[in-house]
Amino acid sequence: MKKLITCLLLWCSCIMTTIAKALPVDSLPVRGFCISAPLPHELAPFLRFIDEELAPRHINTLVLRVDFNYQYTSHPELRDSAALSAAQVKQLVAACRKHQIRIIPQINLLGHQSWAVTTMGLLRVYPEFDETPWVKMPEKYVWPNADGLYCKSYCPLHPGVHKIVFELVDEICAAFEATAFHAGMDEVFYIGDDKCPRCSGLDKAELYAGEVQKIRNHLALKGRQLWIWGDRLLDGKTTGLGMWEASMNNTHRAVDLIPKDVMICDWHYERPDKTPVYFAMKGLPVITCPWRKPANAKAQLNDMFNYRETATPEMKSRYQGMMQTVWSGVGHFLDEFYGKGKVPQQDTVNTSANCFRTIFTR
Repeated sequence: MKKLITCLLLWCSCIMTTIAKALPVDSLPVRGFCISAPLPHELAPFLRFIDEELAPRHINTLVLRVDFNYQYTSHPELRDSAALSAAQVKQLVAACRKHQIRIIPQINLLGHQSWAVTTMGLLRVYPEFDETPWVKMPEKYVWPNADGLYCKSYCPLHPGVHKIVFELVDEICAAFEATAFHAGMDEVFYIGDDKCPRCSGLDKAELYAGEVQKIRNHLALKGRQLWIWGDRLLDGKTTGLGMWEASMNNTHRAVDLIPKDVMICDWHYERPDKTPVYFAMKGLPVITCPWRKPANAKAQLNDMFNYRETATPEMKSRYQGMMQTVWSGVGHFLDEFYGKGKVPQQDTVNTSANCFRTIFTR
């Protein structure tokens, strides 16, 4: 009988070891998912997605790109026409709390104050904050263009911008009961413009780092951590990463000027470049963020495990994990994920849904 029990225990141990090896992603501190916050009519199916897909995959971090999709009371003039109510946000909070998922809301700060022909809420209502007010929004957007317009930025030195921005940040963090806030800050092409009466002639890296520091310090007053995308902290020319996944306007030197507790969301979508090592060696915590190419995501996941396995104890703690990013609305993504899209996809392999399934198995 004792031998039988011993054999059963050994068999159970082997089974548990096999299961553990089948789910290695659980060993990552951050197992994240990033998507736009659902519109009010998308809330119910998204709550089901949290219960039925995120939780079984052991996702522990959900970054929601809220921006102006919330019924702000501090600045109702900035609300989207259809925006989540406080009660609807509490449904999201409750769903995530049930599964021990940390919610991190995002409002795009500094850059991404416009998209294509649309000016976003902040500059639409407060045009005086515009870094480049002489650049007019086109009737039809094309890239490249004579103005170098990708997305508008607000001027980080405007004396009135942070009062409004921080009131929005405080309100959304309180609504989501958040211990961290994602400020975006990616793809900032307009900064320190020569025509800006406040920024002209100033060091772009110092301007960028100053904005990171200001936001970080404000969040720290209430014990919250700042998360940002990492592309502006990489040298696009030296690395060959170019102007999208890295900086070509000299903001990259800000990597040595920002606080070391800022979480870097390091995104690379076309190649699995190993830049997490760079950020970790700069003393910054970092997560890897894929989008739609499963093969790249798998390589990035394997790299993250290798970094953590081979790093010194000082470096290991900086390799924080993975976060799947989705750059469509909730409705479109759920249609893609469940195969309910009305228009057949041209590429059925390289999709954000397949990428998500690849790195976060049930």
